[in-house]
Amino acid sequence: MKISVSFTLWLLLGAVSAEESTDYQLPFPQDIYAALGQMTTSLDQLKADMRLLQRETQGTVMDSMTKETVSDIAEQVSQLKTEVDKLKQQQQGRQVAFSASLLAGGQAGTLGPFPSHPTLVFKHVVTNIGNAYNPNTGVFTAPVRGAYNFEWSIGAHGNNRNPSAAWLVKNSEHVFIAYEYEPAGFMSSSNGATLLLEVGDIVFVRLAGGTRAYDDINHHTTFSGSLLFTM
Repeated sequence: MKISVSFTLWLLLGAVSAEESTDYQLPFPQDIYAALGQMTTSLDQLKADMRLLQRETQGTVMDSMTKETVSDIAEQVSQLKTEVDKLKQQQQGRQVAFSASLLAGGQAGTLGPFPSHPTLVFKHVVTNIGNAYNPNTGVFTAPVRGAYNFEWSIGAHGNNRNPSAAWLVKNSEHVFIAYEYEPAGFMSSSNGATLLLEVGDIVFVRLAGGTRAYDDINHHTTFSGSLLFTM
């Protein structure tokens, strides 16, 4: 029994050491899930081994070597639990997704035209996993370095004067634009982009000057984003 437990501990320590956990970087979320599953299984096995060893020695005087083995197992169980908790925290930092439309509460209204290029603040938030999108400012802030995908749409009623147009902006750079012009009826357009963001980079949607954006209970003007993978 002692040899089996010691061998299990040796394998676990070789696979996940405290030093490795400090710089542990997993490129894909599914790898973290696999690692968490393996470590949880190993943790359960360690606990079972410790309970079995305690039962085998119960009612007898434990020699110093047995006491040391039980103490070592307990210590390794604690260390492994710490590693699992760290991995869970890393995974939570990699869960980022949001989706919002322009006006809250199913309101109907048109913004613009404006002489400047204001940031659109999407107030009707349906998803904000990770809280990286700020519904008070309309700005998304990258919590980790990685590739992010963004999509936005804009609609308005044609009036024969003003088109409907909005840029996706990274920090201060205009990336892509969604644009549509119709002299009458309803017009809408959408676009998307995948961006490499550093920690703290911001992304938002800016209404083009002289254009308009409309929203109502059907949510025509929207902004969405998600983390694809870390880098």
